[in-house]
Amino acid sequence: MNQVVAADVTIIGGGIAGLWLFRRLNNMGYKALLLENDTLGGGQTIKSQGIIHGGIKYALSGNLTKASECIAGMPARWQAAMRGDGELDLTNVRVLSDHQYMWTPGGFGSRLATFFGSKALRGRVEGVSKSDLPEAFRNPQFKGKLYKLSESVLDVETVIEALVKGLEDRMIKVDWNSDTTLKLNDDHSIAGIEITQSDKTTVIESKQFVFTAGEGTADLLKLWQQDAPQQQVRPLHMVMMEHDFQHPVYAHCVGTDIVPRITITSHPTKDGRWVWYMGGELAETGVKREADEQIALAKKELTKLMPWVDFGRARWGTLRVNRAEPKQNKLLRPDAAFCKPVHNGLVTWPTKLALAPNLADEVIKSLEAQGITPEGNEGFSVAELPHPEITKPFWEGRLQD
Repeated sequence: MNQVVAADVTIIGGGIAGLWLFRRLNNMGYKALLLENDTLGGGQTIKSQGIIHGGIKYALSGNLTKASECIAGMPARWQAAMRGDGELDLTNVRVLSDHQYMWTPGGFGSRLATFFGSKALRGRVEGVSKSDLPEAFRNPQFKGKLYKLSESVLDVETVIEALVKGLEDRMIKVDWNSDTTLKLNDDHSIAGIEITQSDKTTVIESKQFVFTAGEGTADLLKLWQQDAPQQQVRPLHMVMMEHDFQHPVYAHCVGTDIVPRITITSHPTKDGRWVWYMGGELAETGVKREADEQIALAKKELTKLMPWVDFGRARWGTLRVNRAEPKQNKLLRPDAAFCKPVHNGLVTWPTKLALAPNLADEVIKSLEAQGITPEGNEGFSVAELPHPEITKPFWEGRLQD
């Protein structure tokens, strides 16, 4: 038995980029489908630290480009969505912290004060007095300074849940290695996507195919027989620590070179403990270290930076993450969403969690420029096909005593 499903837009990849776009297009009245090869948010999305970056750490390195100003507007858009008056409804998203902090361990305060007093950062950074320090830093042994940034930290799993809710019947679980095929026309445009499951074949025809598969986009481009745009990956070796210290930390620790020496976010477990998730320079340089070496260095750093905290009963683990991006000269860090038309497709990389709204803007501009407009989607559904599940927390099964 065969069926043809006609969509306006088919999104391939269910991370934050695909999910934000999927929700926005459906809200606008497009017949939009989303295809996912694994779990929703299971790649870079759940492995991110959940920080809605506004580009402040780029400003510290002097990298105030037009593109970094683009990311400066992202926190306000996310906050509007979480209040319920933005482009999407994220009112059910759990906010782990209203602010990420910038923290100096001592000795660099005056230099940072100069940066944070600049016109470019006015209104986005605020010094924290001793009486207002977060509980984790309220200790006589803390000799540094703390600055509050206008960047919130979100529970990413709840973001995924909010974007998916009510649209499950427009999502399809696929397997590009067995049951799903990209069908091409002679000119290498996409004729459709064929899905054969059990004794049923479904052909998805679409006015536009949007690739939002993160690192998986490179393999999909091979299936599509396209050699451009090319992808680069910048790897990280993140550290996780589960413990029963009851005060969470959300902070970039800044060293002598004004780049984050370590970035810590804290994530609650079901049994009332916390997982500290550590990135920054520790994770970037850690790609050359084995897991035990990386954990040993993290322990050394934390003992040096937070000597008042007892980590004796902690469980540790590491997690390798590839940040997939459009290829840049010298592996530079792109700081704006990427969206490029290829035949009847759009190849995208959001480059950062926070930039998902910006990527959706770019896709919608492209659709409108091609005359692809919403005509209503009431009753549009693929309920009979299997649907992907939401991913589990990043630390599950990865921690050891």
